[in-house]
Amino acid sequence: MIRRTVGGQKTAKGEIFRTQGVERTVHESALCDAIVEAALRRAAGRQVVGVRVRIAGHPVNHRVIDEDFRLAAAGTRAADAAIDLVVEPLASRCRACGFVTPATDALAMVACTWCESLDIEAVGDDRPVLESVTFRHQDTSR
Repeated sequence: MIRRTVGGQKTAKGEIFRTQGVERTVHESALCDAIVEAALRRAAGRQVVGVRVRIAGHPVNHRVIDEDFRLAAAGTRAADAAIDLVVEPLASRCRACGFVTPATDALAMVACTWCESLDIEAVGDDRPVLESVTFRHQDTSR
């Protein structure tokens, strides 16, 4: 279980805590820690100036991800990097008629928007993907 100390209290993965009036979960903090670690591995000692991450399947708060990314990157070669976040909803597929639609609201995860069947399933990949890492150009002519 991932634990993080927040305001002197230990929080467990999935627990909700508030910082600066924003509600966040340890999941988001752990996600940003993993993004920074992966970017630094790819950087192999180079300065990271940007990362592009695709997150599908669950809503995320861009502001929270941005703040958590900056906290995770602090003191590393990614400290000043920008994060480009691409968020895609999962899709729901009706087992009765085969209709597939983006699950942009709770209703799409309950009933088919085409035939109104309740026999639906979530489809798609909900794993975050580090799509790209941008590095600062290093002048090797010296």
